[in-house]
Amino acid sequence: MFRKIKNHFNKKGLNNPAYEYLFDTPHKDEYVCFDCETTGLDPNKDDIISIGAVIIKHNTIVSSKKFVRFVKPKTKLQTEAIKVHHIRECDLEEAEEIEKVIYEFLEFVQNRTLVGYFLEFDVAMINKYIKHLLGITLPNKCLEVSAIYHDWKIETIPQGFIDLRFNTILRELQIPHLGKHDALNDALMTSMMFLKLKNQPKVKL
Repeated sequence: MFRKIKNHFNKKGLNNPAYEYLFDTPHKDEYVCFDCETTGLDPNKDDIISIGAVIIKHNTIVSSKKFVRFVKPKTKLQTEAIKVHHIRECDLEEAEEIEKVIYEFLEFVQNRTLVGYFLEFDVAMINKYIKHLLGITLPNKCLEVSAIYHDWKIETIPQGFIDLRFNTILRELQIPHLGKHDALNDALMTSMMFLKLKNQPKVKL
């Protein structure tokens, strides 16, 4: 209900009617799992350098539909960020402009429910750009995998400590680690986490 009210006011800011479909009722049992790599960890001042996303339909990751884009940042890559994603400024010389990528991302996402790990950060990064371009923030329903995992795990160890680190959830759910840390691989691993949790007894989305 809160999201419905929020989107009622959010939609009033939309400056391009071609994107009204973002506010439509979500596709039933369809999701987009995505991940962003960035120049740093502050959505207010850092930039996206890559986006990876996949579509989940029913209980299947649609391998024929994936979204991978690299972006020219307007801010300098921070050393700590490079240590994580190993993307250097020289690797982005042929990358695309963020405005083009954001429009393509919205066409890919449509009105599907969004899934991710640390999704609040990734959504904040996307919102930074679409607020400027379209006058709105992402209206899509969002599902945080670590929160779903927590609620499932707490059933078995009530009041216990639950480790929500990415690699811990991978290991606990027996999801294969895809190696290289990049936006697409992270989206794929998170998708597998989501599907494993989605089909557990008592899990409610």
